[in-house]
Amino acid sequence: MIAGDTTSDRATAAKGRATVPEDTAPHLLVVDDDRRIRTLLSRYLVENGYRVTTADTAAEARRRLNGLTFDLIVLDLMMPGESGIDFAADLRTSSDVPILMLTARSELEHRIQGLEAGADDYLAKPFEPRELLLRIASILRRQSRGQPVEETVCFGPFSFHLGRGELKCGDEIVRLTERERDLLRIFATQPGETVSRIDLAASANGSERAVDVQINRLRRKIETDPGNPIHLQTVRGIGYRLQID
Repeated sequence: MIAGDTTSDRATAAKGRATVPEDTAPHLLVVDDDRRIRTLLSRYLVENGYRVTTADTAAEARRRLNGLTFDLIVLDLMMPGESGIDFAADLRTSSDVPILMLTARSELEHRIQGLEAGADDYLAKPFEPRELLLRIASILRRQSRGQPVEETVCFGPFSFHLGRGELKCGDEIVRLTERERDLLRIFATQPGETVSRIDLAASANGSERAVDVQINRLRRKIETDPGNPIHLQTVRGIGYRLQID
């Protein structure tokens, strides 16, 4: 894993091979205030065929963007001074360059804010380097096909647009409360993965009992039989997960 895994550090150092990416390879900007993480990410991405430029602050990232064109930005969410969220929101006023945001695993609310600010995807630290490559490749592939990077998650007759927080059943908009919208965003950014009741409660500074009540209300809007849900499922003793198409 990257961010705290010394085994990966040793493996990366052991490779020690010099790789020169092609001039036509995608150019990535890695923005992270942790020098060690910047070095590991840069080395790993270069070894896998990407051109990489780094920056340790939002201000330096802007200077890089003024002089170079990038295909994607790998952006740390929590940085001193201007945060990744603030930087992404400001960047979206003038650029549509894709952003993959790096977050701490416990920062559910921050991940939602990152998507609202304009990030196209997120990856929780610590992460497997292979997953980083897959997510970068997926974003770049969508870009090359001219598809919108903002994703819509579909389950049964429903579709949920992460950026707008809009739920539709066919062509009809389903009215959501603010908390129901936040819950769907959390599940939609982790499709098929179990989200614990503890994390869901923490995302709203509430109780696990309140989460259960909110889940039941949401189920009444998206399930044919809320007592036997097929979309928003219970993982006994842990939490809930959203099964998408």
